[in-house]
Amino acid sequence: MIVTFTANPSLDRTVALPGPLERGEVQRAVSVTQESGGKGVNVSRALVASGLESLAVLPGADSDPVLAGLRATSVPFVSLPIDEPLRTNVALTEPGGVTTKINEPGPALDDNQQEALLKLLLESSRGASWVVLAGSLPPGFPSDFYATAARRLRSAADGGSPGRTPLIAVDSSGQPLAAALTGGAEGMPDLLKPNAEELAELAAAAGFATAAADELEADPAAAAEAASAVVRSGVGAVLATLGSKGAVLVTADGAWLATHPPVAAVSTVGAGDSALAGYLLAHSQGAAPADCLRQAVAHGAAAASLPGSTVPAVHQTTPEAVTITALRKD
Repeated sequence: MIVTFTANPSLDRTVALPGPLERGEVQRAVSVTQESGGKGVNVSRALVASGLESLAVLPGADSDPVLAGLRATSVPFVSLPIDEPLRTNVALTEPGGVTTKINEPGPALDDNQQEALLKLLLESSRGASWVVLAGSLPPGFPSDFYATAARRLRSAADGGSPGRTPLIAVDSSGQPLAAALTGGAEGMPDLLKPNAEELAELAAAAGFATAAADELEADPAAAAEAASAVVRSGVGAVLATLGSKGAVLVTADGAWLATHPPVAAVSTVGAGDSALAGYLLAHSQGAAPADCLRQAVAHGAAAASLPGSTVPAVHQTTPEAVTITALRKD
């Protein structure tokens, strides 16, 4: 089973526009879709859609629309009851897939609620193969919360919890992502899933003078070098998504680039989350690293071709269309 943890889940509303966004003007939407979201929630949705067992851990009142949406789509979850409503995020998509996102901050959780949420994660992760710590953190959370969660997860397993110690993936941004490198050996993730902008920040945090995000996205070899610096800091692997350029995977043993033929992009919302789900799906089936990367890119491409924050099932992906190239590590 793969457990996902989303501290700051959301109700994701996607508004499709008939043309380019015009600031200050009145525009009529072509369509509006709504899904339960947040990075970890999206990963669980994609895994369940592909027939893999997953459990989403998140805060939220029993009557909250986010939890109602998970029930309606048969995504298993456990939640910490809170009084405040979960946030609503709005994405505006233009023809061609250009997306503008407006994300609310989310409800603040006090220290007791943070500890209760962490304990719920620990209890729910017994016997899990992977735990995915994903998304932004709500107001009031310490930036190193994910590093603390990783240490606590491993300590709980070492202390006699049934099952093996789960592998830990982190997919976040800003300070929570950078702080994932500060947890010492026990807090280091087994997998990080940055985009180009986040990879540039991670490489800088690892002491590697790297290029700007747009340069990394345009140059997969440079992205692989930056990811290698992050791996040298103690992270098990880096899966860096590079938009239409595909993705690179770097481990201690190698580096690979995966590309997919161009797709007609409809919405990029959740494409990175679907890519992570594709990687985990292949890994759970015993695939080699390059083939995990292959499925990640196939999932991401399929997600970009779907409306709103719709996630693809594995039968909607085309891994056979993905080209894998071994890269020389720095």
